[in-house]
Amino acid sequence: MPSILTIALAIPLRTLTWLGNQGTRAVAAVVFIAAAVPPLGALLRPYVTEAIFVLLCISFMRVDLAALYSHLRRPALIATATAWTTIGVPLIVGLIAQVTGLTSRAPGLSLALMLQSMASPMMASPALAALMGLDATLVLVTLVTSTALVPFTASLFAGLFLDGMLSISPLALGLKLLGILAASLLTATVIRRVFGAEAIQRAKQPIDGFNIIILFVFASAVMGDVASDLVTQPIFTIGLAALAFAIYFTLLAITTLLFRRIGTERALALGLMVSQRNLGLMLAATAGALPPTTWLYFAMTQFPIHLAPYMLMPIARRLTGRADASSEAATNNIS
Repeated sequence: MPSILTIALAIPLRTLTWLGNQGTRAVAAVVFIAAAVPPLGALLRPYVTEAIFVLLCISFMRVDLAALYSHLRRPALIATATAWTTIGVPLIVGLIAQVTGLTSRAPGLSLALMLQSMASPMMASPALAALMGLDATLVLVTLVTSTALVPFTASLFAGLFLDGMLSISPLALGLKLLGILAASLLTATVIRRVFGAEAIQRAKQPIDGFNIIILFVFASAVMGDVASDLVTQPIFTIGLAALAFAIYFTLLAITTLLFRRIGTERALALGLMVSQRNLGLMLAATAGALPPTTWLYFAMTQFPIHLAPYMLMPIARRLTGRADASSEAATNNIS
């Protein structure tokens, strides 16, 4: 007969497996539950950095090294996508903020938009791409290269566009980002060595479930004040939510169009990655020392981040259902 300990361990494992099997539905539900229970935000906000660190560890732990090396042997596409998300996006956003006067008229919002554009793609992007049936390996490789560069590019653009708007210097921001990424990569490497890649792959569903729980911790911490803001300043809050959706789908559409030569399905995968910005990494690097408007905008971005994969599922299914060899031929033109 199974021991009490075995039974006790089986229950949470089954719960995590069930949660991991919910896919994009669970990811979408996270944001609504987080917004509906404000006390959780106050309770979990001190743990934003820890939540981001765990999410980074999980993502690095699951990197398919063979697939990574395979894509890196054909680097032109990866280099182009990396340059677009780490240099093109923040440069365009920074110039728009300067030209329109947003930096002086709404510094909190300008800071939020710049931090969003400077951030690397979310570490969960490959998993979301996989859930949608898109090319997760392409997303993963570009994510790795973009994340490796972000301590340097973020420091550069902070110096260019965020003069005096951050509580830390651009150099300190870059060093903190580098430290967080290096520590999570080292931890993930140790975990892979101890347990092995095959064991990690076998535990895919429970790890997915645990990942969703950590996403919930982060979303709750960021969205703790959304309910009160919606009551006290409803028009402003709804306006920020609309802006967050507009920016998300603008980045998605522009990226998909820019990379359409490699095939719509793979271009959409890159669009998903570019629009899913890792704001948590910026929160961790700045220790959350940000203006209220910046915090509120970050909270609003959680809605498109969590809802868009679910909303885009029908499009992804149609694209992956009719994918053909022309995508590979188009890729050869770039890579």
